[in-house]
Amino acid sequence: MNTPTTNPLRIGLRQERVVGPQCLIIFGASGDLTKRKLVPALFKLYKQRRLPSEFALIGCARRQWDDEEFRRRMADSLVGPIKEDHQSWKDFSARMYYDSVDLQRKSDLVKLSQRLEQIDRLHATHGNRTFYLSVSPKFYGSGCEAIAEAGLLDDPKRSRVIIEKPFGRDYGSAKELNQIVQRCGKESQIFRIDHYLGKETVQNILVLRFANAIFEPIWNRNFISSVQISATETVGIEDRAGYYETSGALRDMVQNHLTQMLAITAMEPPGHFDPEAIRNEKAKVLHAARLGDELEPWKCCVRGQYVKGGTKGFPLTGYREEPGVDPNSTTETYVALKLFIDNWRWQGVPFYLRTGKRLAKRLSEVVLTFREAPVHLFDSAGGSPTSNQLILQIQPEEGAQFRFEVKAPGSGMKSRPVEMGFSYEDCFGEPSDEGYVRLLADSMLADPTLFTRCDEVEAAWRLYTPLLEIIEDSPWMLPIHQYESRTWGPTAADELLAQDSLLWRRP
Repeated sequence: MNTPTTNPLRIGLRQERVVGPQCLIIFGASGDLTKRKLVPALFKLYKQRRLPSEFALIGCARRQWDDEEFRRRMADSLVGPIKEDHQSWKDFSARMYYDSVDLQRKSDLVKLSQRLEQIDRLHATHGNRTFYLSVSPKFYGSGCEAIAEAGLLDDPKRSRVIIEKPFGRDYGSAKELNQIVQRCGKESQIFRIDHYLGKETVQNILVLRFANAIFEPIWNRNFISSVQISATETVGIEDRAGYYETSGALRDMVQNHLTQMLAITAMEPPGHFDPEAIRNEKAKVLHAARLGDELEPWKCCVRGQYVKGGTKGFPLTGYREEPGVDPNSTTETYVALKLFIDNWRWQGVPFYLRTGKRLAKRLSEVVLTFREAPVHLFDSAGGSPTSNQLILQIQPEEGAQFRFEVKAPGSGMKSRPVEMGFSYEDCFGEPSDEGYVRLLADSMLADPTLFTRCDEVEAAWRLYTPLLEIIEDSPWMLPIHQYESRTWGPTAADELLAQDSLLWRRP
């Protein structure tokens, strides 16, 4: 009799830490982020049994809602999950409360403090509190001060505050904001969130490198010729014109998401796996990083902006035609740039970063291209032999691919490229959690490993200061190159790599 076999990789793999007694307070709870990301992530944690029975959620905003109104509005974004498991939502939503709070009013914070004491007694949360500032960036500093002045951050072991990105607009404002929040509490209480770091496949870069002896010896300038880091989107700015017009792609994506992926990809092995050891190594990378041309920085960066495109049946408007956008806007929706890391491991290896809206495909990935074989013994069936590549896929496909040459079928000795791949979903039987699921759990566990430290934030802003100054003071030196929607961006970005006889990877 044949015995059915089971993939051992799919058995008992999910080992998760459970959050201790906790009350999570979200300021700006009437906003889009809470509805689309935070509450769905918390509900998933609850269904995974990673939240304790001693848990409560308080939404805070200026709108005059009550508990039931808050629960009803949050349920609107969870129609599918609630339909699948209505009882779990009923139990979870019973732990959700709402208080009308204006962070600029001391009386509101006093009232909130009293409500928190009631919640502590009702749900036995033992005074463990995580405050989430899901508010406008201009209120990060004053909001943190208001929480501290109300005495809600006095206990560094039981209270902490999460701050969304963008953390500052440039080096000066980021440094000033760091000084403000560090006066409000200890650095160990400040969790600067970057949801990209919560993605399983970003964290997998560390495991792939440091748990496999096959990769670490070749993860350096002797074997790797270049690195590409991409985060591309097919959507436009949607309804975010007010924010995007004052931000642009460089501030919105490059300074945080792409730079953090750069740091994780390029960092040295930590002495041991703990939060500060990892963040120390990431900070060293950012301090060693520089623009590809420091004397003429405009030569190592390309800015673009999407124009109309699509098809007759599905036309797409250009950025300047989007509601709320200045018809003469010079805000970039695309950025490509070249960096170097001046240290022993990466000296001379170019790192290329790119991000953009309305591009041909949605993807986030890191591509390591290896040096060519010293002698090409075999002709390639596709022309010239291709370089080996290790492709770390962040989203939407989650996994890794290794591209290498094999013998093409036939009597001749010609090679052709093939890819060997690994998929998270195929191997583990389920897709990985969304970034906010992991990061919300880690913040309530007071684990800062995947959150950016003050020196990392400042180093990242310092790296891009020359480009930001040009954009502000001499924008003609970094002109906007227009590109049609649903293409791969401006041709000037291709020329940036062509100078080094390279091409962007286009899956």
